Amino acid sequence: MLEIKDLHKSYGEKQILKGINCTLDNGVYGLLGPNGAGKSTLMNIITTNLKADSGAVLWNGKNIEDDSDAYRADLGYMPQQQGLYQGFTGMMFLNYIATLKEVTKEDMKKSIEEVVKAVNLQTDIHRKIKTYSGGMKQRLLIASAMIAHPKLILFDEPTAGLDPKERIRVKNMLMQLAKDKIIIVATHIVPDIENIAKEVLVLKDGVLLAEKSPEGLIREYAPSGNLEDVYMKIFADGEQI
Repeated sequence: MLEIKDLHKSYGEKQILKGINCTLDNGVYGLLGPNGAGKSTLMNIITTNLKADSGAVLWNGKNIEDDSDAYRADLGYMPQQQGLYQGFTGMMFLNYIATLKEVTKEDMKKSIEEVVKAVNLQTDIHRKIKTYSGGMKQRLLIASAMIAHPKLILFDEPTAGLDPKERIRVKNMLMQLAKDKIIIVATHIVPDIENIAKEVLVLKDGVLLAEKSPEGLIREYAPSGNLEDVYMKIFADGEQI
């Protein structure tokens, strides 16, 4: 269980997060909001890359700052932008990530084979990353977040650069993963989470505006529409989401 309790974060005089509270258990959660809403800041606090000014993040009842090594062992993260070693092959990169996660040599081969198959990179995994398309690099990053069977995985724009067929494959994969994991997906592509999200967390101006199922949001904001209509209504000022 992931508990976020009264998180606040400011940069100078600008408040980025204004008291975020929510509790998540196994399932897929969409994290949506316009640029500058605080999504990246929240993700960075959950992944321990950033410290909140006040409040706490609890993992199975324990503050993540009190036992950060154990927490990180349960954590997988795919950032929106990550430098890839262009001279590495895909396999070399995943071996590197597995080593950082302290996966044993006995488990490493099987773990990597599983994630490579999940993202459909079997025929390209021994090619150098510099030869990969943007979508292939995206799938490699998704695979890296899944190594070692983390119980909490955060994906930042996981389907960016993927063709429609691969987007469907990723959505199906996220649904399978979420049977015994917490999956948080920050995305601007609303349809990618409409049919798979257990709940949607809507951030605007550092405030958690809503935390409901897609169906619940549609009932409240756009009874005759869909999730995209909901967000057009919530962000009626025309901000990009």
